[in-house]
Amino acid sequence: MVASLYSGSCTCLLLLHQSISPKIPSKFYNARKSISISSAYNALNKSEPSMIIMRARGGRVNIDVDVEEGEKLYLGMDFGTSGARYALINTEGKIRAEGKREYPLYMSEETVDWAKSWRTTLYSLLEDIPVSLRPSVASISIDGTSATTMIVDRETGEPLCRPFLYNQSCPEAVPTVKAVTPPNHNVCSGSSTLCKLVSWWHSAETPRTSAVLLHQADWLLWLLHGTIGISDYNNALKVGYDPEVESYPPWLLAQPYSSVLPLVLAPGTTIGYMKENIRTSYGFGKDCVICTGTTDSIAAFLAARADQPGKAVTSLGSTLAIKLLSTTRVEDARFGVYSHRLDDKWLVGGASNTGGAVLRKFFTDEQLQELSKRINSAEASPLDYYPLIDIGERFPTADPNMEPRLQPRPENDADYLHGMLESIARIEAKGYTLLKELGATPVDEVFTAGGGSRNEKWIAIRERILGLPVSVALQTEAAYGAALLAMKGVAQL
Repeated sequence: MVASLYSGSCTCLLLLHQSISPKIPSKFYNARKSISISSAYNALNKSEPSMIIMRARGGRVNIDVDVEEGEKLYLGMDFGTSGARYALINTEGKIRAEGKREYPLYMSEETVDWAKSWRTTLYSLLEDIPVSLRPSVASISIDGTSATTMIVDRETGEPLCRPFLYNQSCPEAVPTVKAVTPPNHNVCSGSSTLCKLVSWWHSAETPRTSAVLLHQADWLLWLLHGTIGISDYNNALKVGYDPEVESYPPWLLAQPYSSVLPLVLAPGTTIGYMKENIRTSYGFGKDCVICTGTTDSIAAFLAARADQPGKAVTSLGSTLAIKLLSTTRVEDARFGVYSHRLDDKWLVGGASNTGGAVLRKFFTDEQLQELSKRINSAEASPLDYYPLIDIGERFPTADPNMEPRLQPRPENDADYLHGMLESIARIEAKGYTLLKELGATPVDEVFTAGGGSRNEKWIAIRERILGLPVSVALQTEAAYGAALLAMKGVAQL
């Protein structure tokens, strides 16, 4: 079966932002004593997380759902490229409610007002959670698209410019960034957060002293907890933060724009309680806390519970992102390769601009479903494409000038789709081969997440090309991984 191939404000302040060095009450955060994500999903593996109590597909939901006395629930929200989802899980990892919303497209000066769209969607998801379950929500975390960057006012939190989207490139900033960074650093790419910050810094019409950089997930979480200027080390990686030493490097702190950088904490760290006006408006409990988030592809990795070195997750959403659990950290901007920290291991990988979005440019969901049935996944396609929506690629080659290659187009649409699916699979295989060549733990098994994980023919094609077992993850939604982070945050208290 094939479905859609992608999915794609009285505040109690518990954390004070003082420059780059936080003073964090030990009651709420202790990096050395926090539980690991690996431990969290090892414990959850003992249970079956498949029971769905309620699903919402957009539209207000305020029905009653039975709640066990003393039951604690953990809310994760995933803000992807085309819409947002939520997953509400209990301590055993069972889903108690889930739902999704497409982004309303508010226009401003002939462009989409993404900040307004994301804010509206956040509140809509809160409304969609069954009323009877809201008082049991103990913690909340959010993931967002990697390198989606916002420059906001430090006092009001309102955007000072349009958000820089995940796939937006600022090639004019690359020479400036390369001049101050170590060779082949992961920020030396036009789509990195740092290049976006440098581009804004040199063109800003608003006072720079009032600005702070936030990522999409950071800003959405701020709407809930009210403490401006907090991020997590997964989102902050592409602005130059070093998660291995848990600080910004000296070369970055020496730059004039370092004043705009946010405070960085580990993903799943408790920040503070939900803002009182939000809590009372939606009926959440007084003890509901807000935790730092992560990126969408990492949240999908967490959801898949690939907890051993050599296990990998490919997220097939609007774009293609791969993450491999490795004992070795690998970084090389020449190929768009970077490593995220996951407890004492590393998530090595990259994100390509190919993926489901380009498929949706040519085919509807119904066409994808019907045409896939006509594909023989055991036979190799002779067509060699590089499916991209627009000019520019991030991984496995970082080339802002790469052009899409989608010709020639055969008369048979099934053959055309076959060629596109196989070409995307070859890009995936090239990515995993590259990671091994750069020193990462070799991949031995691939789990699939995202909308593309529902296409059985595509999975079979990928298994043939990769030469590895490929299976659908136990949980394929990033919102579930964000819920695991929310659970981790409460465990620290």
